Amino acid sequence: MIERPKPEYRSGIGTDIHELIEGRKLMLGGVYVPYGLGLKGHSDGDVALHAVIDALLGASGMGDIGQLFPDTDPQFKDADSKGLLQNVKERLDARDWEIANVDLIIHAEAPNLGPVKGQMKRCIASLLGIDFNAVNVKAKTNEGFGAIGRGEAIAATATTLLKKKFRRSL
Repeated sequence: MIERPKPEYRSGIGTDIHELIEGRKLMLGGVYVPYGLGLKGHSDGDVALHAVIDALLGASGMGDIGQLFPDTDPQFKDADSKGLLQNVKERLDARDWEIANVDLIIHAEAPNLGPVKGQMKRCIASLLGIDFNAVNVKAKTNEGFGAIGRGEAIAATATTLLKKKFRRSL
Protein backbone atom coordinates (compact mmCIF):
# COMPACT_ATOMS: atom_id res chain seq x y z
CA MET A 1 0.00 0.00 0.00
CA ILE A 2 1.33 3.40 -0.99
CA GLU A 3 1.32 5.97 1.76
CA ARG A 4 0.02 9.30 0.59
CA PRO A 5 1.14 12.47 2.29
CA LYS A 6 -1.48 14.09 4.46
CA PRO A 7 -2.61 17.52 3.31
CA GLU A 8 -1.20 20.43 5.27
CA TYR A 9 -3.45 23.43 5.88
CA ARG A 10 -2.68 26.65 7.70
CA SER A 11 -4.88 29.60 8.55
CA GLY A 12 -3.77 33.17 9.09
CA ILE A 13 -5.20 36.43 10.33
CA GLY A 14 -4.07 39.96 9.56
CA THR A 15 -5.18 43.39 10.65
CA ASP A 16 -4.24 46.98 9.92
CA ILE A 17 -5.48 50.48 10.72
CA HIS A 18 -4.51 53.88 9.31
CA GLU A 19 -5.55 57.44 10.01
CA LEU A 20 -7.62 59.29 7.40
CA ILE A 21 -5.98 62.54 6.23
CA GLU A 22 -6.40 65.18 3.54
CA GLY A 23 -4.21 65.20 0.45
CA ARG A 24 -4.07 61.44 -0.19
CA LYS A 25 -6.04 59.16 -2.50
CA LEU A 26 -8.11 56.50 -0.75
CA MET A 27 -6.93 53.06 -1.84
CA LEU A 28 -8.77 50.02 -0.46
CA GLY A 29 -8.50 46.46 -1.67
CA GLY A 30 -6.33 47.63 -4.55
CA VAL A 31 -9.08 49.95 -5.81
CA TYR A 32 -9.24 53.75 -5.83
CA VAL A 33 -12.28 54.84 -3.83
CA PRO A 34 -13.44 58.42 -4.52
CA TYR A 35 -13.51 60.23 -1.17
CA GLY A 36 -12.25 63.52 0.24
CA LEU A 37 -9.67 61.83 2.48
CA GLY A 38 -7.01 59.14 2.09
CA LEU A 39 -5.07 56.87 4.39
CA LYS A 40 -1.84 58.04 6.00
CA GLY A 41 0.97 55.58 5.55
CA HIS A 42 4.50 55.02 4.33
CA SER A 43 3.11 53.14 1.33
CA ASP A 44 -0.26 53.92 -0.27
CA GLY A 45 -1.86 53.03 3.09
CA ASP A 46 -4.21 50.34 1.68
CA VAL A 47 -5.25 48.74 4.99
CA ALA A 48 -7.28 46.07 3.20
CA LEU A 49 -4.35 44.72 1.19
CA HIS A 50 -2.05 45.12 4.20
CA ALA A 51 -4.38 42.93 6.29
CA VAL A 52 -4.48 40.32 3.49
CA ILE A 53 -0.67 40.39 3.27
CA ASP A 54 -0.33 39.84 7.02
CA ALA A 55 -2.87 37.00 6.95
CA LEU A 56 -0.94 35.25 4.16
CA LEU A 57 2.42 35.81 5.84
CA GLY A 58 1.08 34.58 9.16
CA ALA A 59 -0.42 31.41 7.68
CA SER A 60 2.81 30.60 5.85
CA GLY A 61 5.06 31.41 8.82
CA MET A 62 6.92 34.09 6.86
CA GLY A 63 6.69 36.92 9.37
CA ASP A 64 4.71 40.10 8.84
CA ILE A 65 4.42 43.08 6.52
CA GLY A 66 6.71 45.24 8.68
CA GLN A 67 9.51 42.70 8.40
CA LEU A 68 9.31 42.35 4.61
CA PHE A 69 8.46 45.94 3.72
CA PRO A 70 9.64 48.14 6.63
CA ASP A 71 8.40 51.72 6.80
CA THR A 72 11.98 52.74 7.49
CA ASP A 73 13.04 51.64 3.99
CA PRO A 74 12.77 54.49 1.45
CA GLN A 75 12.12 52.05 -1.41
CA PHE A 76 8.64 51.44 0.02
CA LYS A 77 7.74 55.15 0.29
CA ASP A 78 4.36 55.56 -1.44
CA ALA A 79 4.61 51.93 -2.66
CA ASP A 80 1.60 50.46 -4.44
CA SER A 81 0.27 47.78 -2.08
CA LYS A 82 -0.77 45.68 -5.09
CA GLY A 83 2.93 45.20 -5.85
CA LEU A 84 3.60 44.22 -2.23
CA LEU A 85 0.81 41.62 -2.39
CA GLN A 86 2.19 40.24 -5.67
CA ASN A 87 5.61 39.92 -4.01
CA VAL A 88 4.05 37.91 -1.17
CA LYS A 89 2.21 35.69 -3.69
CA GLU A 90 5.54 34.94 -5.40
CA ARG A 91 7.04 33.99 -2.03
CA LEU A 92 4.09 31.67 -1.33
CA ASP A 93 4.45 30.05 -4.75
CA ALA A 94 8.17 29.47 -4.13
CA ARG A 95 7.27 27.63 -0.92
CA ASP A 96 4.49 25.57 -2.56
CA TRP A 97 1.58 27.24 -0.78
CA GLU A 98 -1.80 27.39 -2.53
CA ILE A 99 -4.31 30.02 -1.39
CA ALA A 100 -7.69 28.42 -0.69
CA ASN A 101 -9.53 31.61 0.27
CA VAL A 102 -9.35 35.15 1.61
CA ASP A 103 -12.04 36.70 3.81
CA LEU A 104 -11.72 40.45 4.36
CA ILE A 105 -13.60 42.92 6.57
CA ILE A 106 -13.09 46.66 6.09
CA HIS A 107 -14.12 48.75 9.10
CA ALA A 108 -15.09 52.25 7.96
CA GLU A 109 -17.80 54.71 8.92
CA ALA A 110 -17.50 56.32 5.48
CA PRO A 111 -17.40 56.18 2.53
CA ASN A 112 -20.04 53.65 1.53
CA LEU A 113 -18.03 50.72 0.17
CA GLY A 114 -20.95 48.70 -1.17
CA PRO A 115 -20.51 49.93 -4.75
CA VAL A 116 -16.80 48.94 -4.89
CA LYS A 117 -16.71 45.63 -2.99
CA GLY A 118 -17.01 43.64 -6.23
CA GLN A 119 -14.08 45.55 -7.76
CA MET A 120 -12.02 44.80 -4.64
CA LYS A 121 -12.86 41.09 -4.88
CA ARG A 122 -11.84 41.04 -8.56
CA CYS A 123 -8.60 42.88 -7.85
CA ILE A 124 -7.58 40.64 -4.93
CA ALA A 125 -8.52 37.43 -6.79
CA SER A 126 -6.55 38.57 -9.84
CA LEU A 127 -3.47 39.56 -7.83
CA LEU A 128 -3.49 36.21 -6.02
CA GLY A 129 -4.40 34.09 -9.04
CA ILE A 130 -7.43 32.57 -7.30
CA ASP A 131 -11.08 32.24 -8.19
CA PHE A 132 -13.30 35.29 -7.68
CA ASN A 133 -15.53 33.22 -5.35
CA ALA A 134 -12.55 32.37 -3.14
CA VAL A 135 -12.42 36.03 -2.04
CA ASN A 136 -14.99 37.67 0.19
CA VAL A 137 -15.09 41.38 1.04
CA LYS A 138 -17.34 42.80 3.75
CA ALA A 139 -17.71 46.38 4.93
CA LYS A 140 -18.76 47.25 8.47
CA THR A 141 -19.23 50.52 10.32
CA ASN A 142 -18.26 51.08 13.94
CA GLU A 143 -21.68 52.52 14.79
CA GLY A 144 -20.06 55.84 15.71
CA PHE A 145 -17.63 54.39 18.27
CA GLY A 146 -13.90 55.13 18.45
CA ALA A 147 -11.62 56.62 15.83
CA ILE A 148 -13.24 54.56 13.08
CA GLY A 149 -16.72 55.58 14.16
CA ARG A 150 -15.72 59.24 14.22
CA GLY A 151 -14.41 58.93 10.65
CA GLU A 152 -10.78 59.43 11.71
CA ALA A 153 -9.47 56.04 10.57
CA ILE A 154 -10.18 52.93 8.53
CA ALA A 155 -9.17 49.42 9.59
CA ALA A 156 -9.25 45.98 8.02
CA THR A 157 -9.13 42.39 9.21
CA ALA A 158 -8.42 39.42 6.94
CA THR A 159 -8.28 35.67 7.31
CA THR A 160 -6.93 33.15 4.87
CA LEU A 161 -6.48 29.43 4.43
CA LEU A 162 -3.42 27.99 2.73
CA LYS A 163 -2.91 24.45 1.49
CA LYS A 164 0.51 22.95 0.82
CA LYS A 165 0.89 21.76 -2.77
CA PHE A 166 2.05 18.18 -3.22
CA ARG A 167 5.04 17.46 -5.40
CA ARG A 168 4.87 14.05 -6.94
CA SER A 169 8.11 12.16 -7.11
CA LEU A 170 8.78 9.57 -9.78
